[in-house]
Amino acid sequence: MALTSGDVARLAGLARIELSGDELAHLAPQIDVIVDAVAGVNHVMGDDIPPMSHSVPMTNVMRDDAPVVPRGLAWRDLLEADAPAWQDGRFRVPRILEEAE
Repeated sequence: MALTSGDVARLAGLARIELSGDELAHLAPQIDVIVDAVAGVNHVMGDDIPPMSHSVPMTNVMRDDAPVVPRGLAWRDLLEADAPAWQDGRFRVPRILEEAE
């Protein structure tokens, strides 16, 4: 099916694009080639080919989310060793707010 300048003018009107007669005559055969190429995809597609988003199968390669206790030391001992200040089993940080009066 060959697109005419009238078909392209109708499409341009729907898209609210203003085209001159020369532009319509120039674009009609180009858009016709694009429409034929897209229609050709339907001939290649068969019922036995499932739609896919990637050309190769994609699988998730993440490990199970499970808590891990470090070997040799308890996790609190590691935290305490790395903390700049530690008090009563918690990080000690400088006070940034004054107490309300």
